[in-house]
Amino acid sequence: MYENFNNKTVLITGGAGFIGSNLAFFLQENFPNCKIIIFDSFRNNETFENNNLKSFGHYKNLIGFTGNIICGDISNQTDLKKLNDYHFDYIFHLAAISDTRVDNQELIMKTNINSFYDILRLAEINKAKVVYASSGATYGNSTAPQKIGDENPNTPYGFSKYAMDQIASNFAKSSNNIQIIGLKYFNVYGEGEFFKNKTSSMILQLGHQILSNKSPRLFYDSDKIMRDFVYIKDVVHASILACNSSKSGVYNIGTGISRSFLDIVTILQNELATNLTVDYFDNPYKNYQMNTQADISLSLEYLNYVPKYSLEEGIKQYIPYIKKSFNWNHK
Repeated sequence: MYENFNNKTVLITGGAGFIGSNLAFFLQENFPNCKIIIFDSFRNNETFENNNLKSFGHYKNLIGFTGNIICGDISNQTDLKKLNDYHFDYIFHLAAISDTRVDNQELIMKTNINSFYDILRLAEINKAKVVYASSGATYGNSTAPQKIGDENPNTPYGFSKYAMDQIASNFAKSSNNIQIIGLKYFNVYGEGEFFKNKTSSMILQLGHQILSNKSPRLFYDSDKIMRDFVYIKDVVHASILACNSSKSGVYNIGTGISRSFLDIVTILQNELATNLTVDYFDNPYKNYQMNTQADISLSLEYLNYVPKYSLEEGIKQYIPYIKKSFNWNHK
């Protein structure tokens, strides 16, 4: 079902982050002879104007990882030269400014777009297959279900990922050496996202509110605000499957089913055996997506991707981590 990564060398940019660390451990556990190199800037105290951290990579996400780690910034040419010591067979490019509320267009474009050219040139030299993180944010407020080709980004982050999709397509056409597969991740949740702080999923944030015995806080009409919530294990599954592809392309990765924020609270309270009253408040955000739902028909056809976890099943598996990370917050 999967490519055999044993005796292969794999680069994961952003490998100390949420998705990257989960991918690294999957490869380590299932392909013990795979050589894994993680490239990540790791977090410091720098913040954006919205007070969110500039980097979410955290060493605690990598406790137990036995591969190679390089601390570096994808937008720093000197740091990138450290990768020339290796010959890569696969590159998972996840490093990016991923905060959808950052308005600094110059910084986002330099970090997400300019560095992508460098990663693709590295892949071409190595004849490596590239799987990169695109995003459901490329669709903006387009009508659900969102299909490839319906992109209409309404944030700098969403546009940067939209631009990366175009760059990947053009690069693949001009290069016979490599395949480039973009995955538009929708609303990913699961183990390893605690260190994303305020940008972690509402599933984690609401879980911690409930564990604090506080009323879970939702926007008014949250029963009508819909998202395609996809469990991290399905995202890793899709990322690995993408390596089987013999042609370049971009694909949606979600469940194909929209669920409401109110559904999350209901499932969490059921799992945590609570019955707290929801505290509703006004939505302060402009350009807020009201409904995301991934059309995953192409992902099924070309990647054989079938999500395994419903929202109920994903949250049930996630509960132990929600409880464990809650204790980190309250020590």
